[in-house]
Amino acid sequence: MTFYESVKVAKRPKISREHMYPILFQIGPFVIHTYGVFVAAGFLLGIDLAIRRARPAGMDTNRILDLSFYLLISTIAGARLLYILINPEIFRKDPMEMFRIWHGGLVFYGGFILTFFTFFFYVRKHRLDLWKTADVFAPSIAIGQAVGRIGCFFAGCCYGKECSLPWAVTFTRFESLAPKGIPLHPTQLYSSLNAFGIFLILVGLHRIQRFPGQIFWTYVLLYTITRFGIEFFRGDFRGIFVFGIFSISQVISILGFVLSIVMLMILRNADTR
Repeated sequence: MTFYESVKVAKRPKISREHMYPILFQIGPFVIHTYGVFVAAGFLLGIDLAIRRARPAGMDTNRILDLSFYLLISTIAGARLLYILINPEIFRKDPMEMFRIWHGGLVFYGGFILTFFTFFFYVRKHRLDLWKTADVFAPSIAIGQAVGRIGCFFAGCCYGKECSLPWAVTFTRFESLAPKGIPLHPTQLYSSLNAFGIFLILVGLHRIQRFPGQIFWTYVLLYTITRFGIEFFRGDFRGIFVFGIFSISQVISILGFVLSIVMLMILRNADTR
């Protein structure tokens, strides 16, 4: 190692995260994964928030609870399916790995897309107000993400690229899914803080909302913009790159951004007629 290389190594932050336990606790063969606990907590918090927001809006809370159950299943199934499609080589040798979601591997956009269709068909079947119901659920999505991404941080999935920033994190535990001993961007925390910020914006927007659907499509607008940027810092396998530049998630972000702008304009104009 040259003198210059040794200086570069010395300047790297050595922030070890020994307290980041992928496994919360284990009793014999019974294992509780920290990732699963935070993801479950995110879902429960989101469902509770949706019910609380539905009451003053005069909506049937039983319908909201029922819909939440279907959305929960759709989110997990869709998120896992897209992850499998993007990373097929992981499951060729061990197909059963497809069902071990506690190892990480949920792509948000996959869950969001399948959930959107499930939501649409449920609302139509039970004759609920589409955009009024979507507005009720939008902040729940954001706060659920904010909590769930902390689970990603503990598991080490969705990790970032190598960096030398003061807040870089170094994963050391054997069970972690992130590369060990290398300072990385804490992209999981970037995503968590981003989602929490969007949540606060949506809650504030509720007070000045001008038309149905505004909160939901504002969520889509804000998330697609910020997710596009965070993708540049991700270090885990991102699947096929379109034009050799954009990840699948970034392509979906671009499409979602355009769609949200169009929908916000359509709904705003429809409300002013």
